[in-house]
Amino acid sequence: MSNASSQALINFIHESPTPFHAVSKMIGQLEAAGYQPLYEQDSWSIQAGGRYYVTRNDSSLIAFKLGKIKLEESGFRMVGAHTDSPCLQVKPQPELNKSGCWQLGVAVYGGALLSPWFDRDLSLAGRVTFTHQGKVQSRLINIESPIAIIPNLAIHLNREANKGWAINQQTELPPIIACSDDIPFDLKALLAKQLFSEYGLQEVELLDYELSFYDNQKGNIVGLNNDFITSARLDNLLSCYTGLEALLHANDEQNCLLICTDHEEVGSCSACGADGPFLEQVLTRLMPDPSALSRCIEKSILVSADNAHAQHPNYPQKHDEQHAPKINAGPVIKINGNQRYASNSITAGIFRHLCQINQVPVQTFVTRSDMGCGSTIGPIAASKVGVKTVDIGLPTWAMHSIREVAGTKDVTYMMTILKAFYEIESLY
Repeated sequence: MSNASSQALINFIHESPTPFHAVSKMIGQLEAAGYQPLYEQDSWSIQAGGRYYVTRNDSSLIAFKLGKIKLEESGFRMVGAHTDSPCLQVKPQPELNKSGCWQLGVAVYGGALLSPWFDRDLSLAGRVTFTHQGKVQSRLINIESPIAIIPNLAIHLNREANKGWAINQQTELPPIIACSDDIPFDLKALLAKQLFSEYGLQEVELLDYELSFYDNQKGNIVGLNNDFITSARLDNLLSCYTGLEALLHANDEQNCLLICTDHEEVGSCSACGADGPFLEQVLTRLMPDPSALSRCIEKSILVSADNAHAQHPNYPQKHDEQHAPKINAGPVIKINGNQRYASNSITAGIFRHLCQINQVPVQTFVTRSDMGCGSTIGPIAASKVGVKTVDIGLPTWAMHSIREVAGTKDVTYMMTILKAFYEIESLY
């Protein structure tokens, strides 16, 4: 079971090289399960027992199904995750001709671990905006073949390389895409060709784009006992996928909601980020009466699912030894007294009890007292909406690398517990 779930996750991530593609992939699965689209510019007619989804910016999604009890009486069981991952984004005027090579200028998105991006086969994907037949349109593109690489400098020319060095993001990261001796390179011409290849569109005028490079190598299951899953973007497509699978397979008794937002890696402050009004506005449209909405939120709980730092056997000192999660030992409750995580004793207790009754092992993470602590969408969503929140995640190595590592058993644990959460009758 764990290998099958992990392989399905690998396939999902491989087909989701950008947040736009991840949302598109989730839409396909939702519609196959009978979920109907809602559009923010339209009026909504919501039916009891209905299944719906709404997107914003093509990169954030809220999906929900209505159960048998009124929202103000039972609230929502919510799961939250984020669709974005650290990457290299293409600049607006990126073409560089240097030393006989064509390169593309890039900007680092999020807190990327940069050194693993060297010597990797890179592909390019994203959203392109253009005019066609007099109208402004957008499409997602994915140049699946490897078209670029960022070669390391040979050890002979950098004898100090193994002692570490600061990577200059402006000069050392532009990927090489071609030799410049043959023909001039025009990125917009390449994108127009891709639009024809994927959609049959001709005579388009490129206006703008949001493109990022990604690792062409598909994820894999590794280890002598198939213990590990290795892939790009496990943070946080792993949570998007397991949350979606739990929603699709949960029974129809409870009111269930999945929110997957963009821009978490850069602070969530956008119209489609967790620090924007997306969730609050959707909930308000479902319950225009302020009193009913307040009652619903008071009876709701949000599981903010984001990856957790697993203890690395080569660097055990980087963890508080009493709070050092292990891979394949179950999901992690994340605690921080300064509200970098939103868990409290009630929400953590509910989640821990849920794990106990479903025979899912559970762990706790608290960062070392002498180290800084990251954060998630949990505290942001809690403060924007007022919903009780617990921050959890699966243990991961190499977070924010171009290739991260998680446990195959943990993927199954997460699906099990999120499905149980969606189905639980009484929270406390």
